[in-house]
Parts: sequence; structure tokens; C-alpha cells
Amino acid sequence: MTVGEGLAVLVAHPGPLEDSASFERAAGGAEANVATVLAQLGVETAWLSRVGADGFGRYLIDNLAARGVDVSAVTTDPARATALYIKERGGGSAHPTDLAAGQSRMLYYRTGSAASALAPADLAAPAAARLLDGCDLVHFSGITTALSPATTALTEAIVTMPRRGRLVGFDLNYRPRLWSGRADAAADILARHVRAADIAFLGADEAGELFGVDDPDRLRALFPEPRTLIVKDDARAVIGYEGTHRISVPALRIEVTERIGAGDGFAGGYLAAMLHDLPPAQRLRYGHLCAAAALTGTGDAPVLPPAATLAALARLDDHAWARLDFTAATRDVAS
Repeated sequence: MTVGEGLAVLVAHPGPLEDSASFERAAGGAEANVATVLAQLGVETAWLSRVGADGFGRYLIDNLAARGVDVSAVTTDPARATALYIKERGGGSAHPTDLAAGQSRMLYYRTGSAASALAPADLAAPAAARLLDGCDLVHFSGITTALSPATTALTEAIVTMPRRGRLVGFDLNYRPRLWSGRADAAADILARHVRAADIAFLGADEAGELFGVDDPDRLRALFPEPRTLIVKDDARAVIGYEGTHRISVPALRIEVTERIGAGDGFAGGYLAAMLHDLPPAQRLRYGHLCAAAALTGTGDAPVLPPAATLAALARLDDHAWARLDFTAATRDVAS
């Protein structure tokens, strides 16, 4: 089960936003993206959230359901709207408000959204309680924690409830703007979540900004509690710590189309490989492969290559992995 906010996405045409006469609709949101990756990788997955009683909320429910995600624990809130963001895309023109070609910028409209009202009581609702009792993993991110005091209470409840054999996954996803008015509390709250999780994902850059530490080994020393700690060092490598064992897997060579959703792709790929009981190194490779699918696509939630292709790439020897060109490999498969 993943827990968090889903957003309707309006994608503008390349060029100045004010010149975009129409928009392409899509779906986004960190935990919703992870849910779609897990479902594509053969993991039975549910999403717990709140949406507004509006067309965007109905679209998100239908979109996730069509991707194979159980949406029975999604509540419709009649008093609040579904969150929305607009994706502005660069056209590379000389216009003063245009972005460079290939760049994008997100404009969020989520204050007071339906998902910001998520609270511990949502975990006790009949559908949510049934899913929690039967699931092997609950995953959420620091974005959910940051939305409101109510959602902070929700995520605190997730990490402190009796495990009963269930694992908790947490992706730091530190977004300073979401902590407006509570910035002084962010580091303490998020550090508690990292320490209470069984599997924690940190970006070295965001950890440096929040905790003042960006070196992977120092981060492990700072956070020894999670059984598994994953430190993503941007485009260079990802370092995984399983207890005291350290594994480093280099990033893939890719032609980046857009950077949105790469972290969610990584988390989904890693968690799926873990739930399928693959070896630690292959878990990290699945994370890289799913992140690469996001980086070379145009939507927030990556559309993955065939399962057989991913499995074959994840099993490459170290030399072949280091030389792998993801874009070329998946293009060959597609053709």
C-alpha cells in the first residue's frame, strides 16, 4: 500500500505558459507514481488517499485503477478540491518568460487540497484497515508528511503502529516550500521518519540541505536504524546499506527527456524487486532501470519496458552494466 496525495497534471505546450492555448491531462503524485510502478512489476498494490468530489478526483481514481492499482481505500472529500499542478515546458525561444528547450517547471495548486486533510482516522476506515491487515509493505514520502499537521499525524501513526510483519518504506522527498510555517520542525520530523522506517530512501543533495550531511557513509552513521538505507547520489551511483553491508551500483547512461518522477521510479523498482526477493544488487538495478524509464519518458509515472527486458538487464554482469546504454537497449527492444 502506498499512502499520499495524487495530483491532476496539466501539461502545457512547449513555450511561454501564457501562450499555451490547451493542455494535456496527466496524473502525478509521488506515492501514486510508486503504486503504478509496483503494479507494472507484478506487485498487488493499493493506494490510500483523498480526492475532491470533482472531475480531477474521478480522473485520478480511474487512472490508477486502469493501471492495476486497488483504489478502494481512496476517499472522496466533498469539501475540498483535488490537488493540481501545471507543467510548463521550455520551447527554447528568445521570449523572456520561455524556458530552455527540454527544461520544465512545475506550478503547484495544492494548498487546502483533499489529500491535505488525510489523518490517522483514514487508516482505520474499513477498506484501509482491511488492506493494512493484509499487506507486506506500506510506503509514503516526506511530501505527504509536509502537507499539513494532519498528514504529519498520519505518517507518525504509520511508523509507530504495530508492524505485525509489515514493512514501512519512506522516501525523504524533502520539499522546503511545503514546510512553509513549519520549517524549523522539518528536520526533526523527517529524521524521526527515517529512523522509524524499515527501508529509507535519501537523496544525497536533499539530505545535505536538510541534515547538513551528504556523504553516504556519514548518512549511514547518522541513520543506523533502518534495516535498509538507500542513498541516491544524483547521476553517479546509488549506495545501498543492508545492515552493515554496503553496495554501490553506478547510474545508467541515458538521454534525459525530463527529470520528473525519477525518484518515484527508483523507489518503485527497488521495492518491487525486494518484494520479489531478488538479491540486493538487483534491487538497486531495478531502481535504476525504473528511474531511467521516468527520465526518458514525458509523464510523471514511468511506463516500463517489458518485464523480461528489465529482468535481463538487471542480471547483467558488472562490466556489461557499466557499459549499458538504457536508451539504446530499450529502443532496440521496442523496434
